[in-house]
Amino acid sequence: GMSTAVEAEFREIDESGSWSAIYQEIRQQSSELPCKLAKLPENKTRNRYRDVSPFDHSRICLQLGTNDYINASLISVEEAQRSYILTQGPLPNTCGHFWEMVWEQRTRGVVMLNRVIEKGSVKCAQYWPQREEKDMVFEDTNFKLTLISEDVKSYYTVRQLELENLSTQETREILHFHYTTWPDFGVPESPASFLNFLFKVRESGCLNSDQGPVVVHCSAGIGRSGTFCLADTCLLLMSLRKDPSSVHIRDVLLEMRRYRMGLIQTADQLRFSYLAVIEGAKCIMGDASVQESWKELSNEEDAPPEFSPPPPRPPKRIGVDAPNGKTEPLSFFPSETKPEVPKREELIERQHNDFHVESCWVEPELRQRAVGDGAAPSAVHQTDGQAGTWDQKAERPQAKEVGAAEEDGDSPLGAWKPLLANVCLCTALALGVYVCYRACFH
Repeated sequence: GMSTAVEAEFREIDESGSWSAIYQEIRQQSSELPCKLAKLPENKTRNRYRDVSPFDHSRICLQLGTNDYINASLISVEEAQRSYILTQGPLPNTCGHFWEMVWEQRTRGVVMLNRVIEKGSVKCAQYWPQREEKDMVFEDTNFKLTLISEDVKSYYTVRQLELENLSTQETREILHFHYTTWPDFGVPESPASFLNFLFKVRESGCLNSDQGPVVVHCSAGIGRSGTFCLADTCLLLMSLRKDPSSVHIRDVLLEMRRYRMGLIQTADQLRFSYLAVIEGAKCIMGDASVQESWKELSNEEDAPPEFSPPPPRPPKRIGVDAPNGKTEPLSFFPSETKPEVPKREELIERQHNDFHVESCWVEPELRQRAVGDGAAPSAVHQTDGQAGTWDQKAERPQAKEVGAAEEDGDSPLGAWKPLLANVCLCTALALGVYVCYRACFH
């Protein structure tokens, strides 16, 4: 079959437990190209994270005004005639630039893979209107945005927006595909739900080469965004080439990393990309029924999570070996049958409100935070949204310049914070009691 080469490679990496090593290898082989423009002092306030910058050679240039800089990169996949613009989640001061870019690049679709607020920190400005009757005007670039309709599914929402260029009074319809449940620094719930979303974007025609490039963003525009584009590109190459086993996911990723740094932020996101390509290849091979099954498995018609309690966590990996010694076909969906005893770290993970211990334990070196110029020592183990200051709510420039390269996620310390807080509290109480005792009785 079409995906057997990828499947064999996947199985081998899984069985030898070497995702982390392979991911580190990709990081080492990635191009370090100049990003001089991103580093100019006048552009400091236009970057969400100090260490996620567009390369000079592939950056998108704005056409209005005196400063043409936006933290966005054009990724072109020549062979597949597909291009994507990967960008950071807009900042309060760059929303006008964002829509100017969408207009100038003749983009028809925007794919958003994060939520505005995740784990209590702001990951992105609210750059589109939330209600029909309230439109948004971006005075710096002279664009107006109106919400026409929205279709809310359990884990994604599709919005129709009308973008008006107030200088020319011309209007265009923009589709906004918003994946609402892709966890911070993690992977989607299943390849089925991811592929159901991807094919929704594909069927809209936004990705077609007769439209301007689709704009894809998360918070930094490298982790989840990279995962989305890698899977789409690999599936596209598989359907174009007569020899699908010639599609090497790692090579495609390294090629894409020549256009934007840091694409795919964890070993687990890399593993998930393989899963999505293996599963997606079935459809490309002509099994049309598989697409229907993704739709069903994704439960898109359920109520979104804020209205319903989260489902119990599925077991991490579904068994590959059947008890009778035959090998079961790989299944990539949560199976209701074999309940697994959760591993120690999964128990910790559940205790700490879906904190991804696994990704922290996978690559400790990845999770080291850079401490920048004026950062308080406490900033070392903070999330990107807080990037170096406790006051992350008002996305201030000084809050951003100590950003961390990771797209999302918490430091390994995050899991222990509640425990540390309790220990400190108890110590303080004990001291207080002791001091009172001394004062009263001595």
